[in-house]
Amino acid sequence: MKVLFVYYVPSGGVDTLNRQRCRLLRQFGVHAECLYYGWGAGLQNPADFPVHVTKNDIAIKHILDSGNYDAIVVTTDHKSLQRLRLLGFGGKLILEIQGYGPKEVARQQLTDAMPVINAHASALLNPQTPHISALFQELYPHIPRFQFNNCFDAAQFTYRPGPKPGAPVIAWLGRIEDNKNWREFLHIGHQLSKVYGDLQMWMFEDPNLAIPAEREQFVQLVDSLGLSQRLTIRTNVPHAEMQYYFSRVGDSGGFLCSTSKVEGAPYAVLEAMSCRCPVLSTNSDGVSTSIYHNQTGKFYRLGDIAHAVREARELMEDMLLRERIRAGAEQHVRQGFAPAAYGSHFLGMLQTI
Repeated sequence: MKVLFVYYVPSGGVDTLNRQRCRLLRQFGVHAECLYYGWGAGLQNPADFPVHVTKNDIAIKHILDSGNYDAIVVTTDHKSLQRLRLLGFGGKLILEIQGYGPKEVARQQLTDAMPVINAHASALLNPQTPHISALFQELYPHIPRFQFNNCFDAAQFTYRPGPKPGAPVIAWLGRIEDNKNWREFLHIGHQLSKVYGDLQMWMFEDPNLAIPAEREQFVQLVDSLGLSQRLTIRTNVPHAEMQYYFSRVGDSGGFLCSTSKVEGAPYAVLEAMSCRCPVLSTNSDGVSTSIYHNQTGKFYRLGDIAHAVREARELMEDMLLRERIRAGAEQHVRQGFAPAAYGSHFLGMLQTI
């Protein structure tokens, strides 16, 4: 059986997901490939499966004709369903939603897409994101719907011992745009720096995906809060190296701070958990399958900086709780996001449709 995964660019969580599941699905007799419409930083990460990068219709038709795919999974871009049909693909089309950002955007997108989805989608897929699952059920009750956790290879991406930073580090990973809520991270770090004078802040981002206006505001806020000396920005770090950074953050006594307003199924949270780096997060919907408060991580109320600081201090100062969360998170990733379970669910979906 052959499957093609289609997305805009190889970057962020979708790039990670596609690389992991393309390798995994071989064990289940599924040959998987990827098609991206443009260049992305994820292309620096090694892949031992075919990756096509083009937005040209003639080139895409050649890929479809020579690939002889049984099914195509299109992530987010519902317009591609009609495009692929017009280019001659007659197999099963699965629309996968990993997240749209704000919930109102998700509703608007999925409502506007009804004519295309109803005409062309064989199935709908999401990684157990509550608001997406609810929209699928409300808007598309007649189309087969599937929901299961994304896969995560905790044996490959795991805790890596190394030199311990000399100061506690809080980390953030994402795009400089509103939904990722970088402002809140800067304010949380600013308040924590009043308690921990040597606190360091590490931000990991892909500048190619930043919103220019937000970038200007970011620079201004960093300056006004006086964070320049304690802030380190790392761009387009190769994926395999992130496990070393997450491990160092965990060992420093710090944490990953996930400030997003709404998320689908963020890989950064799973990656940190697998590396024994505790996570303080907003309850951004899609993290509900990975974080259980005071068991596998911590939640704080979106927009409530004082609450975030209280939860952060408990995470940094209560060593018994901290170690319980680190151990619980690591175990949960291995059990709840096991690659074998994803492979079984995915193959079951293909067989069902």
